[in-house]
Amino acid sequence: MFLGFGEVMMRVCPEQRLRWRQALPGRVEVTWGGGEANVCASLAMYGQPVRYVTALPDNPVSRSLEQSLRGLGVDTGHIYWREKGRLGVYYVEVGANQRGSTVLYDRDHSAVSQATVDEYDFDTALEGVKWVHLSGITPAISEAACGANLELARRAREAGASISCDLNYRNKLWRWHPRLSGRELARECMAELLPMVDLVIGNEEDAADVLDIHPEKTDVTRGQLEVDSYQQVARLIAERYPNLSRVAVTLRESVSADHNNWSGMLLDVASDQCFLAPLSGEGNYEPYQVNDIVDRVGAGDSFAAGLLHALESEDFSEPAMAIRFAVAASCLKHSIKGDFNFVSQQEVVALVSGNASGRVQR
Repeated sequence: MFLGFGEVMMRVCPEQRLRWRQALPGRVEVTWGGGEANVCASLAMYGQPVRYVTALPDNPVSRSLEQSLRGLGVDTGHIYWREKGRLGVYYVEVGANQRGSTVLYDRDHSAVSQATVDEYDFDTALEGVKWVHLSGITPAISEAACGANLELARRAREAGASISCDLNYRNKLWRWHPRLSGRELARECMAELLPMVDLVIGNEEDAADVLDIHPEKTDVTRGQLEVDSYQQVARLIAERYPNLSRVAVTLRESVSADHNNWSGMLLDVASDQCFLAPLSGEGNYEPYQVNDIVDRVGAGDSFAAGLLHALESEDFSEPAMAIRFAVAASCLKHSIKGDFNFVSQQEVVALVSGNASGRVQR
């Protein structure tokens, strides 16, 4: 059983790729999204038993959200329904070509930001749980959310569950401390959490912002990555936190909003081996060329879900295969609108096996 904890929100986007000034007044697209919820949704669609814990205001909109998660197979029986607080919202304006996408958060005074640790029944929620998935987003929301996130990690460790954590640095969110800057606050809070984590996931910006670890000769804004330097970054993370068993890094070369090169790396700490994916037919590292991107939001979450699923699946648990599955799953996410990665294990395996033509399946 997997368990995810965090804030799930209403996601609002203009239709097509319109800008807000073009779209309003007018119709918008409303879906659901949030880092840990996205991971839970993917795991459920792979057939994994998964439970999601959050706090939501008890109203028809939130009940519709809960119903959507439950319909995917997520256990929502441990959601805490509050009388106070609101449903968080975030607005996405999807970019194109040389214009990047933008995200606007509206989550102040949300139910999760207000709920204190004693309002959750973490001990009951943890029954039968083998993996707990957390991220750096939830502690960024508020001091109360940070405290609840940390307490859940402590109780998970006591219960014998493994913990995965996506660093997920969000500069727009770390604002709740009156004196510390966003990076200072993130580094202080995550330094408490990471000593309890088994698997850490991040990208080059997360490593720099949260851990002050920087890959050499890399400029993601120009589509340039020095892959070998990421092996050094992963080993430095593992050296700082010897509790870690694995370090996973997503590698994105952003050529434009429509064209990204996508790959990943997994460090197996016990063997001190780094595994890259995807690989060419000759076994050489060769990133996916992702053109005509539909939606890249949630790609990191789909990577995390793919990796967790693979590590707990008999056929994909070896590190070399696990990273291939995770990267393929997240590559496919770029073709799916919305936060949730609506793909099956069979589709991921097909891509891992080299079926990347996009031909119609009859």
